[in-house]
Amino acid sequence: MTTIDSSPKSSPDSSPNLSGTHSSVAHSSEPNSLGFNSPGSNSPEPKQQRGWVILVVLLFSIVTFGLTRPITTVQSGTSVAGLMTLKASAQTAVPYAVAIANRKPTLIEFYADWCTTCQSLAPTLETVTQPYGSAVNFVMLDIDDPQWQDQIQHYQVTGVPHLVLQNGEGQIADTFVGNVPAGVLTQGLQELLS
Repeated sequence: MTTIDSSPKSSPDSSPNLSGTHSSVAHSSEPNSLGFNSPGSNSPEPKQQRGWVILVVLLFSIVTFGLTRPITTVQSGTSVAGLMTLKASAQTAVPYAVAIANRKPTLIEFYADWCTTCQSLAPTLETVTQPYGSAVNFVMLDIDDPQWQDQIQHYQVTGVPHLVLQNGEGQIADTFVGNVPAGVLTQGLQELLS
């Protein structure tokens, strides 16, 4: 015997409800509560939204990377240029023994090649030395050179760069540690010469 089922057949657009019967569900292209279209929608909006999200994340990453990079100024230059200036200044500096013997005011810099602050200060010192070059001794002592250990202790060097302004009689007029602005050094040298 053949029976015929008269119950409604399930279609892809129908779903069972709680009573066991089927109801038709229409897929809407209206956005759901999250702002995305329903899964059956052929709208290009989800792809556009993903594109915007990716663009915002990429832009945020670029800005964050740019803000966290160290700042290199024109004055400090690159560390290679600073090191080259530091080494050139050390080669042209007045030897310590000559500076002590000639009784001129003296600027002594205790430095190290590896010191990035010393490297960034080198262009400033080079600028300051030019107008005072004949009136003031500019001495550079590398703290890594063992021959300067007595001077390191005498001038109580605890960090580099360590700058000492000394009058012609060998008395300490002023001491600076760290990256000193050109104006401060110039003022110290002018006071030393007056």
